[in-house]
Amino acid sequence: MAVTSTRPAQHRPPAGPAASGRRGRPARRDSDGAAGYVFLSPWLLGFLAITAIPMMMSLYLSFTNYDVLSDWSSMEWIGFDNYRQMFTEDPSFWHAVRVTLTFALVATPLKLAAALGVALLLNRPFRGAGVFRGLFYLPSLLGGSVALAIVWVNMFNRDGAFNSFLGWFGIEGKAWVNDPDYALGTLILLAVWQFGAPMVIFLAGLKQVPVELYEAASVDGAGPVRKFFNITLPILSPVIFFNLVLETINGFQGFTSAFVLSNGTGGPVDSTLMYTLHLYIKGFTEYQMGYASAMAWVFLLTIGLLTVIIFRTGKFWVHYSDGDD
Repeated sequence: MAVTSTRPAQHRPPAGPAASGRRGRPARRDSDGAAGYVFLSPWLLGFLAITAIPMMMSLYLSFTNYDVLSDWSSMEWIGFDNYRQMFTEDPSFWHAVRVTLTFALVATPLKLAAALGVALLLNRPFRGAGVFRGLFYLPSLLGGSVALAIVWVNMFNRDGAFNSFLGWFGIEGKAWVNDPDYALGTLILLAVWQFGAPMVIFLAGLKQVPVELYEAASVDGAGPVRKFFNITLPILSPVIFFNLVLETINGFQGFTSAFVLSNGTGGPVDSTLMYTLHLYIKGFTEYQMGYASAMAWVFLLTIGLLTVIIFRTGKFWVHYSDGDD
């Protein structure tokens, strides 16, 4: 007699949505990654073509005697000769460093102080506050434009508007932009006048200060000065830190106004020979592109070092509301 098996047939569950999702997930992740790279490709191409590749070429040129006018085949590898010449044989290099340090260390604090002072005034509610904010921000919109520098030079000429203003008080003016003792001062004054950008950032920070703190301080008998140093400055310290980093970098990068005032020479008597202007003269006037590339890399490393120092010192005076200083 035939014996039939009583074992139940094994039933395989149908592939559900979870199983099909697991099988399709790697393909979907790959497609998402490809789409991301497609959307990033314009930025990546621009970064490579405009920033990364030129920087690497500049680093290579800094170790050569490339002079722009010669063919690439005549370019010679000279090692650290450009850097040695820069630090030991070029007196204009150290003069440009002193001029740039003077400009940055004077203009940056004055600019931040002016921006914070105007921001405190404009933070008060009064009629037409928006109009005044726009007027104070207007010089920053022009930025480092050549037209603004030309107007500024004409204002401080012997027959300029500034001397006409001094004439109303019986004060005899001079050609400020042609005097080595005052030419750099006019550039510092121009930089301080363009305080609109940090002013707007300070205004945004002041809006975040809780009014209850001022009210509590008033109850305790604190005056405006005490409120400013004990409430406003500590809470505003992250914003001050942010503006300090940006304006320090901008101060060391000053070029347009010095170029226009001196007609690209750094005069009078090299009093406005900023580092960037000296770099421009070496690279595009004297055609020493290898030397100029070495100057550019020293400049980049110096600004990076200054930024690191500011970040290191920030932990001693920057206070955050969450206690993470």
